[in-house]
Amino acid sequence: MYDVYIIHLTMAVINVVMPIRAPSETVWEIVSDLDAEPKFWKGTKSIRNISKDGDRVHREITIAFRDQKCIQDVTLYPPNRIDAQFVKGIIKGNKEIVVAGDEQATTLSVTWNIELSGMMKMFTKMIAGHIENGTRQALSSIKHEAEGNTE
Repeated sequence: MYDVYIIHLTMAVINVVMPIRAPSETVWEIVSDLDAEPKFWKGTKSIRNISKDGDRVHREITIAFRDQKCIQDVTLYPPNRIDAQFVKGIIKGNKEIVVAGDEQATTLSVTWNIELSGMMKMFTKMIAGHIENGTRQALSSIKHEAEGNTE
């Protein structure tokens, strides 16, 4: 299940939800491993952690779109939510990951609330489509990993 909303042609809200037949603890272990993000999120080419303070990470990510660099402030709220704020780069806004479930099944949801900066604003609809597709692919990969870990 997914939704993409384009607001004012320069802002996008993208929501993707994936049911997973695995314990929520298993899913949390996968999504909260921030350094492993490029393994699942093909739109993230690389990560360079700048600083870490407990459950807060300040980092630079290189995204697949023209190898652009973005600065993120990521906060983990164990065991069920991650908030990634895009604070510098072509993407402004946030990506929220929510893990909900129990020992049997989990619902993993990702919501992007973003705006593109500069001249990239005119490509919001196209880039939102790429982000939505990438998010569906990432959640499918996370699902496969989590369900494989339970067998």
